[in-house]
Amino acid sequence: MIIEDKTKARFKIKRSVFKKNIHNLFIFNKSGICLYSRNFTTSYDIGRKQLISSFFTALMSFTRELLKNEVKTIEMADIKLVVFEKNTFYYGFLTEATENINFLDEIASKINYKFINYISKNNIDINMEYIHDEEFDLEIDDLIKDTLSTEFDLRKEQKIIEFLNEISLNTEIKGIILLTDKGRVIYTTFNKIDLRNFSKEVDFRVKICNNSILKLFYTSKSNELIFSDYIEDLYFVILIFDTRTKFGVAEYYLQKVVNFTKKTLSY
Repeated sequence: MIIEDKTKARFKIKRSVFKKNIHNLFIFNKSGICLYSRNFTTSYDIGRKQLISSFFTALMSFTRELLKNEVKTIEMADIKLVVFEKNTFYYGFLTEATENINFLDEIASKINYKFINYISKNNIDINMEYIHDEEFDLEIDDLIKDTLSTEFDLRKEQKIIEFLNEISLNTEIKGIILLTDKGRVIYTTFNKIDLRNFSKEVDFRVKICNNSILKLFYTSKSNELIFSDYIEDLYFVILIFDTRTKFGVAEYYLQKVVNFTKKTLSY
């Protein structure tokens, strides 16, 4: 008789981004009427239909000009509203300021496909009808989970984080950010404000990374030297240095992180 060892499975999870980082989803028509909304957290619970409609009526007068100029993000302290136009609908996400826009766009496209099929199948009046459907809610939840989830080994991840804590003590390193392949920050030496200010750089790095340019270095707008690399299709690491740092030194630390991470993941 063979007894299956399930010990390792206990330490593996499907890390889902939306539960903490994405607070709300809204779908509204060209007139600003909200057709569907979904609260993923209780941080910004917008539950009343009247409140949602009023919110979007005011919002649409503001976002139309933004969308004309291809500006799709409205930042509000620690959160942001990201709006995407797909066919005849707008898809709005209220998220943490550090959430990755590229993956929100991917989610919006998938939701749009599902939503169009839903309204066609159920003869929904898109001029006024607000959708209440628990089954559709679950379909949206599953869609986002599938898009933004990856399996991680938490024991190995903890070892990597401990190593990053140690290497961050080197004075040459100004900051470290470790992200999942979906752009979620899981470790950083930055405080919340600095991380928020750096989030646009992170979005850019992850977008380039997913276009298969895996190893990059460049100078940020703040005159910082940024070295980054994509590791085993699971993690994306960014190291920040002063511009006076020699490239060889920066490359040394980046390779040290990459090699340790690969070695840890291979066990």
